[in-house]
Amino acid sequence: MNWKSPWLLAVLLLGGCASIQKERGHQEVAALVEERTGLKTRWNQGTPEDAQVQQHLDALLAGDLTSDRAVEVALLNNPALQGTYEELGVSQADMVQAGLLTNPSFNGSIGFPLSSDGVTEHEFSIVQSFVDLFTLPLRKRVAKEQFLADTLRVAHQALATTAEVRQAFTEVQARQQLVALRREVYQAADAAADLSQRQRAAGNITVLALATEQAALEQARLELAQDELALVEAREHLTRLMGLYGERVQWKLTLKLPEVPASESSLEHLETLAMRQRLDIDAARKQTSLLWNALELARSTRFFGRVEVGVHTHQDANGPRLLGPTLSLELPIFDQRQALIAKLEAQHRQGESRLMELAVNARSEVRAARAKLVTLRNMAERYQKVVLPLRTTILEESQRQYNAMQIGLPALLLARREQVEAWRAYLETVRDYWMARADLERLVGGRLPSTAAPAPAPAPTPTPSPEPTHEHHESH
Repeated sequence: MNWKSPWLLAVLLLGGCASIQKERGHQEVAALVEERTGLKTRWNQGTPEDAQVQQHLDALLAGDLTSDRAVEVALLNNPALQGTYEELGVSQADMVQAGLLTNPSFNGSIGFPLSSDGVTEHEFSIVQSFVDLFTLPLRKRVAKEQFLADTLRVAHQALATTAEVRQAFTEVQARQQLVALRREVYQAADAAADLSQRQRAAGNITVLALATEQAALEQARLELAQDELALVEAREHLTRLMGLYGERVQWKLTLKLPEVPASESSLEHLETLAMRQRLDIDAARKQTSLLWNALELARSTRFFGRVEVGVHTHQDANGPRLLGPTLSLELPIFDQRQALIAKLEAQHRQGESRLMELAVNARSEVRAARAKLVTLRNMAERYQKVVLPLRTTILEESQRQYNAMQIGLPALLLARREQVEAWRAYLETVRDYWMARADLERLVGGRLPSTAAPAPAPAPTPTPSPEPTHEHHESH
């Protein structure tokens, strides 16, 4: 029959237009992440090119690890992030499915005669839903907007992982310096305890003074153990974020915390930047738009139930072969999609409320984060310019007075411990600043405007052990 060829050709053409492209979506994610971080990401799909990624990972981990390198490793290798990338495959499959017509239905029957003089009867029909043809463009538009929204959400998750890795990296940096500081304190306490034992053996100090020094040594030992454990935990947290195991966990980090910059970006600029760059806000906008389009689709088809058109052929016994069109209509008497329309209207209003909530919260979070950043920077500057120099002066003068027998060992030890605590508070403040800065980058959806490159924070001044120039004599 002549009608078969064009029908089959149309079906084949429609089927050939639908295909899944594995890299689709992730290319957009990679571009968004690189635009906002300057770093590349990749979706591990078990292809031969993934072997090159593994070689690149080894190269990144071979040298001294930096913050950017740690982020790049996580973007390439974090298992949770790789699992999030698979959401793009699910969303793309839904988009392709929305662009496909439903399969036509084929019906046929054959009637065999019960007597030898009878004639076989048969009839066949092929039917296609007509509403699918009518609504296909709008359905494809809704699905495409959903795919774009999902792409933005995945990219937003990648940026959130970036901020978390930077914070974890900063924590490791700080913990390494704190351990080094605690080790100096322990060595000084060990030297002081050894000196006290010799002084006690010579009868120059009391039992109380010796016990005080030994207790200080044990306290320093315990505090060093606590900080060493905190360093191990911080390293393992960063290792998990980078998705490393085996020999790759032996990465090295020798960089010290950088000094805080001298100024911050203006608040007004950061709020505007957040509204422009935040991918979750953009995703919420697209989600609201697609809900509106879905609502329009439901409204436009509320009086069109199932509409099926097709071709039917039939031949009665001893009769001619008949060929003609068929039409099947669903009468929308009871179900006019009123429930679906009401649901979509509520979801659309819900989407608008979520978008407003995201925008309001984003502005507030940016303001709070910037205030925290400014406060921490001012605190770090105060420690560096005022508190630490004063503590160093106090310790130096205490050492001179101790050597001149003007103060006792407890006063010298107190000055030393207070200097150590000041250095510890300074390092923790610098750490908190860089962690807050990474969080602010997450809140604005990308890198902050560049400032002058900060220099590494000054290393703590070695703590002198109380080595007197002469023996102190105390009653016992």
